[in-house]
This record gives sequence, C-alpha cells and structure tokens, in this order.
Amino acid sequence: MSAKGALKAVRRRSGDFFARRSPSYLLGTVGFILAVIILLMPSPYVIETPGPTQNVLAKSGATSVISVSGGKTYKDKGSLLLVTVNAQGIPGYPVTNLQVIASWFSRHADVIPREAVVPTGQTLDQYQKENKAEMSGSQSAAESQALAFLKAKGIDTSGYSIKMHVDNIGGPSAGMMYTLGAIDLFTPQNESGGKTIAGTGTMDTTGKVGAIGGIRLKMLGALRDGATWFLAPASNCDEVVGHIPSGLHVVKVSTISNAYSSLVTIGQGKGDTLPQCTASQK
Repeated sequence: MSAKGALKAVRRRSGDFFARRSPSYLLGTVGFILAVIILLMPSPYVIETPGPTQNVLAKSGATSVISVSGGKTYKDKGSLLLVTVNAQGIPGYPVTNLQVIASWFSRHADVIPREAVVPTGQTLDQYQKENKAEMSGSQSAAESQALAFLKAKGIDTSGYSIKMHVDNIGGPSAGMMYTLGAIDLFTPQNESGGKTIAGTGTMDTTGKVGAIGGIRLKMLGALRDGATWFLAPASNCDEVVGHIPSGLHVVKVSTISNAYSSLVTIGQGKGDTLPQCTASQK
C-alpha cells in the first residue's frame, strides 16, 4: 500500500471510531483534555514549605555564619537555628495548578495568592535585590543590637567587629537569631546548655523582635532538624496557637533582652517557666 493509501485508511478508521461514539463521550474526552491542559498551566499562587535551617554558631559551607573579631570568643556546645521557608511560584520559580491543588491537601505547605507575597509584575532580579536588601538590613541591625547588648552587660566592645554570612537566604526574619548568635559567641556562658534551640523574628534598631511570615512552616522545619525549643515573636502568637507540632516547645519573646534571658533559662533546664503564646496575644 502506498503512503497516500495508508493515510486514507487511517483517516477512515479514525472517522469510523468517532462516528461510533456518542456526543457525550466526545464531550467528555474534550473536557478531559482541557482539564489536563488547565492543570499543567502556570498558577497565580505561591506554595510555601518548610525550608532549610542553619546553626548560626557554625559554618555555612567553608565560612562561619557569624564572623567576629576584636575580642575573645567562646564555643557554645548547643545549636541556635535560624529557620526559613521555601517558596515556589515567586518570579523565576513557577508552579502549575496541579501542584497548587496537591499542596492544598498537605499540612506541610501553605498556598498563598502571589500578589500577597510579591508585587504584581515584579521580576526575578527585582525580587532577589529586595530580599538581599532586607537581609543586609537585618544583619546590620543584628550587629548593632548585639554590640549594644554586650556593652550594657559591661563588656568593652571597642574594636569588636561582627559580620554575618549565609548563602541563599534572604529577607529580614533571621535578625533575632543573628543577634543571639553574636552575643553567645562573645559571652563565656554556655547559653544553650547543649540544646538545639530555633527561633525567628526581625530585629530593629531599638532591640524589638518583630513579626515574620510562615511561622507555622518554620516550626515544622525546626522540629524536623532537631530543635526542641522555639523562640517566637509575641506578635506572631495568633499564628502559633493551634499549630505547634508535637515535641516542640514554643516561648514568646518581644525584645532581644527578653530573647536572651529566655535562651539562658532554656539552657538551664527551666524553659517550662517561660511565657507561651495564647490566642489573641501580642
């Protein structure tokens, strides 16, 4: 049979196949194909999941997360974890409608309209620059507040230098943990008592710990990576209540002084005496 004849035969058989099918079958087939196409299309939502943690007293790659100089430093036997969330659906990292639907049924994911996370029309380059600027501001506030705290404790901080370094982490939410880590390195007390303690919160130039996003997921990431205690901003308490994973103890904090005293109390094995979050509590 010639190629032309073969093509005619295929067309005839295809026509016979569809001719024997009812209109409802054909509509169902078309509907199924359209549904698959829609599911595979880019979604206008962002999916957030628990991200990696980082011990601020250790190294990120070959570089110390907190590099200090100008004064004697001390080793803490425990870990102070900053926590993060992974975000998909932001500029440069699209997600499909199918991924969004699957994430709606997972307790380890949050689905958020993209415009609530990034401004409409923001590019990947703009997003990265904004996150880098927020992280830089967070680190500057952490350095100044750590030095102010140490000075208030009677430690001569003249000549002290503190630098922060973490790859692929942006935003301001690690400010409190950076500050606690810097203080810990300059003080002889083993603040953590050998425990793994996680936390989150912004740090401003007055020493206040501010609210952050994604705290439910950050608590899950902390527990996953071995933390038994978690320092949470008091202004996030409404989001904490009812979402604390089993095995994690959460303490509310509002200032760096408050956070440091809570860290020491936990290290001493007295964490159960510290204030916890309750509903509608700021």
